[in-house]
Amino acid sequence: MEQKKTVLIVEDEKNIVDILCFNLQREGYTTLEAYDGEDGLKKAQSEKPDLILLDVMLPKMNGFDVCRTLRKSHNNVPVVILTAREEETDKVLGLEIGADDYITKPFSMRELIARVGANIRRIAMGVPATSAAEGAMTIAGDLSINTDNHQVFRNGAVVDLTQREYELLTFLASHPNKVYARTDLMEQVWNYEYVGDDARTVDVTVRRLREKIETDPANPRYILTRRGVGYYFST
Repeated sequence: MEQKKTVLIVEDEKNIVDILCFNLQREGYTTLEAYDGEDGLKKAQSEKPDLILLDVMLPKMNGFDVCRTLRKSHNNVPVVILTAREEETDKVLGLEIGADDYITKPFSMRELIARVGANIRRIAMGVPATSAAEGAMTIAGDLSINTDNHQVFRNGAVVDLTQREYELLTFLASHPNKVYARTDLMEQVWNYEYVGDDARTVDVTVRRLREKIETDPANPRYILTRRGVGYYFST
């Protein structure tokens, strides 16, 4: 029998926590709860959940600092940021510091459940790379990927990527010169259908990736834009 996946909910509003617990448990998940950032970080490190739903505004330690601390310690558990609808900067900052996804309040429970499932499936499925069995894949010039240990190298030095950045790079590099629209990338890499302003999620991840792998991010060599269409990996 497959072990239940665990979702850690870090949220200081008890009524929201109760609603999330009820609905997630009904879908077959085990839930853990934390009502402040410090406790959330502690449980993320000790309980090793399969996914974290992380509010931004928390007592003791805000959600951004929790996420930042996890990523600095190379903990790549999927993190879904919960943010107020009007706070566009929160969404972008969450992605910048390594969150995998965000969902805005007030949220549709159906959408939240779908995104939780998609992010957990993404980890369970592994990286969508056609050459995963090859181990080391030299993709272009000074850039290479070792798909055995999920590391990317530039000029022989390890590039520190988030899990999502790694997956996006590996997917595009596995399909060189093929242009993917944002909608395609949301489905192939993020594992859910494109809705609303998800384009920002793709754009921010591409920008972060370029900053890490390109000599001149403003004039990229590897991940290029086909204006009005999408992104592709150039060989």
